[in-house]
Amino acid sequence: MERLLYFATVAAALGSGLVAGIFFAFSTFVMGALGRIQQAAGISAMQSINVVVLNPAFLSVFVGTAILGGILVVTAFIGWTSPRSLYLVAGGLLYVVGCFGVTMMFNVPLNDALAAVAADSADGAKLWARYLTEWTNWNSVRTAASLLASVFFILALS
Repeated sequence: MERLLYFATVAAALGSGLVAGIFFAFSTFVMGALGRIQQAAGISAMQSINVVVLNPAFLSVFVGTAILGGILVVTAFIGWTSPRSLYLVAGGLLYVVGCFGVTMMFNVPLNDALAAVAADSADGAKLWARYLTEWTNWNSVRTAASLLASVFFILALS
């Protein structure tokens, strides 16, 4: 069981670090680049990204890390015997709530709203101005939560 917990923690650390890197890229330059091009082109590009991201490679890391994070939280509470348990709870909650939960509550509804507008419409322009700021702000929350989760999972291994 100890070996399984070790490998699950390594996988959660890698998964949350990888997701943090993806989200970091969007917050630090992808969204800025999309905001600099013509509105219709930016909207169309982001609409395409939001479709293409729903692929097995990304979803297995994104959702799989959330599942592992939840399992590690439960495991930590069941076997609360060391400082490692606190790190597992912190890492798991940061990822499950701060990354996965924020995605479902904030980023996905914004993505759904963007998918419903015509890229070259007045409604699209109004939404796009708000989307660029709000989506990026929530994405930055996901980035920080994922990165901190990775740090806590790494601490749990030491």
